[in-house]
Amino acid sequence: MTEPFDVAGADEGRTRNTVYSTEYQTRIKYKKGSLLVSTLEQNRRIPLEAVDAVVMFAGHITTDAIAECVRRKVRVSVLTRGGKIRFIAGGPIAGNVHLRAAHHAAASDGAAAIGAARLIVAAKIRNSATVLRRWARDHPDPETSAQLRGRSDQVFGRVERIASADDRDALRGIEGDTARIYFNGLAEVLGTNGLGFSGRSRRPPRDPTNAAMSFCYGLVTSETAGACDAIGLDPQVGFLHQALRAGRPSLALDLTEELRALTDRFVVSSIRRGQITSEHFTETPGGAFYLTDEGRRCLIGLWEDHKNAALHHAVLGRLVQRWAIPTTQTTLMARWLRGDLPGYPPFLLED
Repeated sequence: MTEPFDVAGADEGRTRNTVYSTEYQTRIKYKKGSLLVSTLEQNRRIPLEAVDAVVMFAGHITTDAIAECVRRKVRVSVLTRGGKIRFIAGGPIAGNVHLRAAHHAAASDGAAAIGAARLIVAAKIRNSATVLRRWARDHPDPETSAQLRGRSDQVFGRVERIASADDRDALRGIEGDTARIYFNGLAEVLGTNGLGFSGRSRRPPRDPTNAAMSFCYGLVTSETAGACDAIGLDPQVGFLHQALRAGRPSLALDLTEELRALTDRFVVSSIRRGQITSEHFTETPGGAFYLTDEGRRCLIGLWEDHKNAALHHAVLGRLVQRWAIPTTQTTLMARWLRGDLPGYPPFLLED
């Protein structure tokens, strides 16, 4: 059994916050140590020491503001309205060259890379099974609850197949088979009271639920990419998402996989509680759905509350707030790459 140990920064209180720009009329400038954020409704002055990231869905930010954010290691992420990352601006890679060399060496080592990829996929599948079990426990209809428990057992059973997957194509096959079962369960949870969901659709999202999920996945990936930068790992060099593509944050996408089921639970809860409704979405002539400006503001507010929730971290043996998990996991990966840990311990939700 892994002994609990500390991760620097995981216990610290959240003293800095994210600045979101969701409106085309928003203007962000820099002046005397602060960001000046102007919208149609108000003007705000936000000291940069109180900011950990800027996330732009719309609006404009000056080059001076970007330069000062980069200098102060404040991440600037620019996303599409659907949540896909366009680009991320950060400071010079932190950490040291030895860590980055170890990272690149592990990604190039077939055995090490597929081993890490197996652990990431296994964690994603286990977390999916855990979320299905929670939905089953909370569902008021006994028949639907039984169906969800059955799907959870089916999903959990796929974990056993991971060990025999000797390449990424095999892993993706197991992942795809699991996703089909899992998303059928998600559809059952939402039922007729949801915003429409018959399966995962991404480019473009074909219903409001998919639109909200894609949006939140983009927020998570922005967080994991920032954590990679902060710890000193290369966000573009992954283990599961290994194909090298310019601008693709492959390692950040790897780490996002572990948090997808948790993110889905957040989206489903927001819909079932009536916090997100059909009025928060717009449909294009081609049948794609996207959040409106008001929908983005509403979902971001709920997201910030979600990031403050405390979750038990099995490796650390204590509660960790959701906002700290990307940095915690990136730190654990760095410790594995340095040889301090025998393997990378992914994040696992507890039932």
